[in-house]
Formats: sequence, C-alpha cells, structure tokens
Amino acid sequence: MPVAYSQGFTPHPKISYASAAPTGVASEAEYLEIGLCEEVDPAELRIALDAALSPGLDILDAVVAGPGSLADRIDASRWRIELPGVDPAVLRHAVSAFLAAPEVPVERMTKQGRRVFDARGAVVSIDVISTTEAPSEVEGVPCAILEVVVRQVTPSVRPDDVLSGLRVVADLAPPVPPRATRLAQGTLTAQGEIVDPLEADRDGAAIGER
Repeated sequence: MPVAYSQGFTPHPKISYASAAPTGVASEAEYLEIGLCEEVDPAELRIALDAALSPGLDILDAVVAGPGSLADRIDASRWRIELPGVDPAVLRHAVSAFLAAPEVPVERMTKQGRRVFDARGAVVSIDVISTTEAPSEVEGVPCAILEVVVRQVTPSVRPDDVLSGLRVVADLAPPVPPRATRLAQGTLTAQGEIVDPLEADRDGAAIGER
C-alpha cells in the first residue's frame, strides 16, 4: 500500500492532519488524510496502519475520501478536562463567572509571538460533569470534571486557554496538572452536537485515529 508523494525537488508523503491535538493532551478523535498510489480496500488499510502503530494508537476507521477537504468538515471539538484536587462546587462557581463574562482575555505564546486573545468567544458550551467515580484514581481526593465544546478559531482556543480563562475570572488554580482528552471533533450543528467528519464518506482515504 504505497503512499503517494508530492512532486518537486523535495517530495513529501501526501499525509495531511486536520486540526491535530496540542502537545500534552490525550485524544479519542484525531483525523488525517493519506494519498495512496493505488486504490485499496479501506478495511485492509485500517488493519495495516493499526498494526504499524505503537500500542495505544488505534486506527478506528478508514473510508474513501469524497469531494472537498477534511479540514472543512471540522469546526469544533469536545473536550473532557479532569482537575484532580478541585472541588466540583468551586469549579461550578468559576464556570458561572466565565459564562457571565462578555470576554475573557488570556495570553499565550504563538508562532507570531506572545498574543492576548479572547477565550470566551470560542466556547460554545462549558459544563461541570457529575460523577460517582474517582477519575483522579485517588480515593478521598476530589476531582472536578469539565466538558467543553470549543469552536475552531484563529488563534485556536485550547483546553489550557479555557483553564487560563477560569483563573482570570475566578482565580481557579488546580493544585496538580489537569488531564485533557479530546472526545470528538467535527461539524458543529445548530443544536450544539458534533457530527463525525467521516460520516459523509462511510461508503467510500480519510483515516480516523485514536
């Protein structure tokens, strides 16, 4: 299953990542496009790619790409952020302050240098999730859980930017590093749901990777 290469003096494999997750987070919903030199069965391709990856990196699906760019089908992500050591009631207070603010300026170093941007405008929804489990894996230690839907904007608003925003509006400072996991990404509907970007191509080489 040879991968196709671009033309020119320095050919590159035709592999394109769509909205790759930032460093330091987990993800259950990463997508990429691969150009191949010949037509192959998507199921066989998924098995071959899955076998070539390290344990924990699992190829969930492969489909033949239809017209248009995969990136054009991704305009939002849903994140789960675990905050060990943070009481859920404290987090709810911070979230209320975040939602009430017309804008929440945060600062981050980007490729263009240090920039200040609004973390509030990109957030579609932000909720504190109730659970009877102990996601912190330490009994007796509180662990608040945040679920956030964020639009794709420029510069991108990442989980750490949302947490920076909670610190700005409510002085929320988790005692240990949070754990962020992307649960889904795709097209945001008017109802706030996220549609799998491969849904339109289920019968047809975009790759779903976790």
